[in-house]
Amino acid sequence: MMRRPLVPLLVLAVLAALAGCGGRANPDGRLPVVAAFYPLQFVSERIGGDLVRVVNLTKPGAEPHDVELSPRQVARISDAKVAVHLRGFQPAVDDAIEQNARRQGFDVSSAVTMLPSSEHGTDPHVWLDPTRLAAIGDRLAERLAAADPAHAAVYTSRAATLHQQLTQLDGEFSAKLATCSRRELVTSHTAFHYLTDRYHLTQIGITGIDPEAEPAPRRIAEVAADARRLGTTTIFFETLVSPKVADTIAREVGATTAVLDPLEGLTDPDADYFSVMRANLAALTTALGCT
Repeated sequence: MMRRPLVPLLVLAVLAALAGCGGRANPDGRLPVVAAFYPLQFVSERIGGDLVRVVNLTKPGAEPHDVELSPRQVARISDAKVAVHLRGFQPAVDDAIEQNARRQGFDVSSAVTMLPSSEHGTDPHVWLDPTRLAAIGDRLAERLAAADPAHAAVYTSRAATLHQQLTQLDGEFSAKLATCSRRELVTSHTAFHYLTDRYHLTQIGITGIDPEAEPAPRRIAEVAADARRLGTTTIFFETLVSPKVADTIAREVGATTAVLDPLEGLTDPDADYFSVMRANLAALTTALGCT
């Protein structure tokens, strides 16, 4: 009597076990998710909680615009059940998802109305408007539920909680920025269009969307002249960008400098989206003379 090979039987048993787990690829049973950079990691973890294992493709403290992926990171994208990204912000991530996880990709720009940019077509910094981030969270919950139907109600409930928290944050910004003696903020690069659009402020950027671009001397002189004319007391720079140019303009016009964080990546392990946004709000109310 011929015996059936043992190895194929074992393979079938493993495949059956995986099917019974809803296709979850992690040994601990959690849904594998990749997030392109910090704000997308934040919403993924808030909504997924203990049901997901989120891998951030941008290292903490790294500039996300020009991220390059390792073979291991590309493999993570290939294995992910949901790959959360912002099309056009990180070309290497876009390409890797297109080639390895097209069906699993979730482009968050599809969930909201994006603001225009003369440099890149649209401004990518959508997460700096809490109401837009709330809308992204709602859509992400739908994608997680589709990948893991057994826990759909949990994802929906967590997204509703996050939406409520972001709505509260939006209310704090609206109330504290409603009555300011100045409404113009000078920033090292124009990362804050969504924030200024939402709260009726005006952004004056030393450089454009690319934080690594070097401003021309003529542009530095123009910004300094605007700062003097407007009575600007604070020149803002960012955590991941050198403050050198901001310091130069501040000295020239007799202003101080302060951090305004675009939240592209965290440097403080104890911080999160909410704490950084509230620190931004405190810096703005001081700089703009809000009562």
